[in-house]
Amino acid sequence: MSAALLFDLTPDQLTDWCTEHGHKPYRARQIFHGAFGRRVMAFSDMSDLPAKLREQLADSFQFFSSTITAHNVASDGTEKLLLAMQDGSTVECVLMREGKRRTICISTQVGCAMGCVFCASGMLGLTRNLSAGEITEQIVRLDQLLPAEERITNIVVMGIGEPLANLDNLLQALDHVTADGGMGIGARRITISTVGLPEKIRRLAECGKAYNLAVSLHAPNEELRSQIIPVNEGIGLAAVLRAADDYFEKVGRRVSYEYILLGKLNDAPEHAQQLANLLKSRFAHVNLIPMNPVAESSFRRPSERRIQRFLEILQEAGVPVTVRKRKGADIDAACGQLRLRKHNDNALVDLKS
Repeated sequence: MSAALLFDLTPDQLTDWCTEHGHKPYRARQIFHGAFGRRVMAFSDMSDLPAKLREQLADSFQFFSSTITAHNVASDGTEKLLLAMQDGSTVECVLMREGKRRTICISTQVGCAMGCVFCASGMLGLTRNLSAGEITEQIVRLDQLLPAEERITNIVVMGIGEPLANLDNLLQALDHVTADGGMGIGARRITISTVGLPEKIRRLAECGKAYNLAVSLHAPNEELRSQIIPVNEGIGLAAVLRAADDYFEKVGRRVSYEYILLGKLNDAPEHAQQLANLLKSRFAHVNLIPMNPVAESSFRRPSERRIQRFLEILQEAGVPVTVRKRKGADIDAACGQLRLRKHNDNALVDLKS
């Protein structure tokens, strides 16, 4: 049986473990500082710890439980890791560079059950939730890609999976990086995305930290949203918007609405006007995301003319809006694409065997 993953422990649990093994409680802070502050790769690298403690840690815990099976670097500096977990499942995480910003995108599940019709992440279905340690490990691995003088500045939880469907493990992982002695990343620099699970949005609002909320809207009316995001049928657009309003009231952070533009499906001027009507009275921001082509999908990116017209309609209505820049296009950087391609390549090999 494999040893437990260090990052699955909370700071209090690690403190208890140190005490039980005859060490002072402050050793727990040193261990986490080694992982998050000094970028060590193994317990043996924690030279400020007694040799006996390093040996006990190595006997009791794994520092990393995953293996890097692919590391792709794009021409714009974006880096993507494909990580294989101990059970053979794979997830992706991404490092993006923009000026002085160093933003990472992490996954919360192996696969996804939300069924968004355009998304590569859900094409293989949902396998399981990631543990808190498996989520944290992505952050640590991406941080170690940076040179000594650079640090992660922002985290977006927009990778594979529905983050709020694995909320407890996600919050524990984020506690590692926001806590004293962690990575020094404030909650206001962390954005959590969701297709819109109302009760989980309200639970997130009660967690005591001002995380940014991004709602994957993708359609301005019930019928179209249920077509694009099947789980909407059991939730309803109005319920999602009410929960987002409640989040703003409780946390005081402007809610972002993600809207992927799918050519000739949800990108018409009337869709833009409907979206403007929904959001113009809300303290909100829209991120327009032109579709990243996926070989296995029939959806395509709209023309630049249609993207521009959609943008103009929102601007004319006074809705704050930006068009998201495409990062890492030459390395399948959009969430789920590399994992899906690797899966399909392996399936093809199996068929030929």
